[in-house]
Amino acid sequence: MEKRFDAVCFGEILWDILPTGTKPGGAPMNVAYHLQKQGLQTALISRVGKDKRGDELLSLLVINGINTSYVQQDSAHMTGIVNATILESNEVTYEIVQPVAWDFISLEKGLTELVNDARFFIYGSLAARHDTSAKTLWKLLEAAHTKVLDINLRPPHFSKDLVEKLLHTADILKLNEHELPLISSWYTNLATDEEKIKDLQSRFSIPTIIVTRGGEGAMVCQEGCLYAHGGFKVKVADTVGSGDAFLAGFLAKTKEGVAIEERLQFANSLGAFIASRQGACPSYDLSEISSVKTTASLPK
Repeated sequence: MEKRFDAVCFGEILWDILPTGTKPGGAPMNVAYHLQKQGLQTALISRVGKDKRGDELLSLLVINGINTSYVQQDSAHMTGIVNATILESNEVTYEIVQPVAWDFISLEKGLTELVNDARFFIYGSLAARHDTSAKTLWKLLEAAHTKVLDINLRPPHFSKDLVEKLLHTADILKLNEHELPLISSWYTNLATDEEKIKDLQSRFSIPTIIVTRGGEGAMVCQEGCLYAHGGFKVKVADTVGSGDAFLAGFLAKTKEGVAIEERLQFANSLGAFIASRQGACPSYDLSEISSVKTTASLPK
């Protein structure tokens, strides 16, 4: 291999068709974008159509310094699109078109070595909705070191069996405040988020679980020890991609080896900053992230 990467992101890249315009998206691409911003060399494994939208995505990846060597091109299936609707609560609902190119990611030569050489392998549930990409994912997980499951549940594109299979693979699991109670309800009727997190951690032997809570910050449970941060208050433009930015910030600080409290604070500040901008991958400079810290809410 010519180059080793700090992180490899696997899965969907697409166009989010929003009321405010069309934006590049897909959690793996968003995470890769923000990891690259934090100075981590990041590769992206995905697939686009041989069409105008696919060409535009590849061009954007190149402009933003994201390696496109492992983004496959598909002459039979179109580049992915998602019709997104932003609700009054700032929550986003998605209509994810299928089948599309990223449903057909194949196990091409060099991918196993690519993943095996990287510190982090980041993946989610959506790219496992089709057998072709799912089979590739399971093979790559066998080669991965730190397996980071950004679960991203999108009805109807998951099942309990699929989620359980994915949970059993994870070293780091990221959920949001809606996904935690949903998954927990399959097994228990626990009252608090803390109990639900610890139950999942024990049930699936996951060393680190992160739960993002929108404007209320986030919680992390690492080896049974719970940490919380109340988040940062910003004027929200939209929340698209803020969770992906949070994860990138957390992993960047994990690579630096800093204390869990510092990882959590930085990840919250990056997620809040991205929520104050339109789209998942706005242009920004690292120095701008510190601006949200002046309006921090108190940790809970």
